[in-house]
Amino acid sequence: MLEIKTSSFHYPFVFLEEDSSTVEVELELEKPLPCSSHPQESGFYRPGQIHFQNGHHPLELVLYHNLATAQFIYLHEQPADAHFLRIAGLKEKEIPNSLPITLPGQLCLGAARTALIGKAMQGLFSAPPLREILQQYTQEQIAIFPIAREGLKYQIAEALFDTQGYYCDEIILDAHHVFDHTVPLYNRKVEMTLFKDKDLEPAQRNGVKVAIIGDSIASGLVMREVIEHIRRRFPALERVEVIAPLATVRGLTRLARTSFNGTIPVRAHVFETLLNALPPDYYYSAHFNIPELHIRPDMEQTYRQWWGMDATGQWIADTACAGYGWSEVFYSPRKQIQMINEELHRRHGLTLAEILRRNLQ
Repeated sequence: MLEIKTSSFHYPFVFLEEDSSTVEVELELEKPLPCSSHPQESGFYRPGQIHFQNGHHPLELVLYHNLATAQFIYLHEQPADAHFLRIAGLKEKEIPNSLPITLPGQLCLGAARTALIGKAMQGLFSAPPLREILQQYTQEQIAIFPIAREGLKYQIAEALFDTQGYYCDEIILDAHHVFDHTVPLYNRKVEMTLFKDKDLEPAQRNGVKVAIIGDSIASGLVMREVIEHIRRRFPALERVEVIAPLATVRGLTRLARTSFNGTIPVRAHVFETLLNALPPDYYYSAHFNIPELHIRPDMEQTYRQWWGMDATGQWIADTACAGYGWSEVFYSPRKQIQMINEELHRRHGLTLAEILRRNLQ
């Protein structure tokens, strides 16, 4: 477990935005605090904030560690079945005695990933940060907004029911990036093609005070526009809880630099650690090799050892995207493997099968 000699850890980040402006922030993370997610399972949560030097209101965040979040972010074991091996590019005879194999979270695919993230959500909603704030509201005052496609797999409504007994309305929405050269700074706009709140009567919509939004955060642009849209549609909104298993420091910083932050509290809930958005598009996001950013830095080190180094001595984990296809990993396992192989070959001259064989020796 991470040991911090002071009450909190502070780390500065400096970003150069697309308009060449410099953004300076300081990430503050408190000491991890113990909690119980299930009677036989313990975990930790770690409150924090992103502070700005230019007067923006800080953004609240919480990191979580439990068995499921650790398997999602770091390493896990699973049977070496023929179906997985065929997708990964190995032959069954390459696995001795069909022993379980150790894999990174990026290779928890499809239905297995959905099951794992469901367990992780149980831990999040059992922990004090979400449990204590949601108990202050009735089920009618809480609405869940899963963003298609990834957020549809999070099972937030199920976790909220299992931990609080609440029956909350779900408003499914679809929002994504589309290229638009007329948009200054980003050259992209967010297109929202679906927002299923028509079943709610005006009185029901006006009664919603808490929005729970489910989606990972890379650039932060989609989440920013989604929150703005929800604000317009739900005028009584008092706070926003963003469930983002994967979230970058850059994306959270953009989320904080908005008109709504400070008027409506926004808090992000993230698995284990924050991610490093890499150039050129800052969508491809890997782990930071900074022990203090991890609740379990020992797990980060075993994760790094699993990926290993390439022929030039570069650590692959420094560029191994924690999300790769983000939503594709839930819906198209073969597409996930294809994207991993393309990036491994482009950045390191390797294939996933080669790394798997290296770890099986």
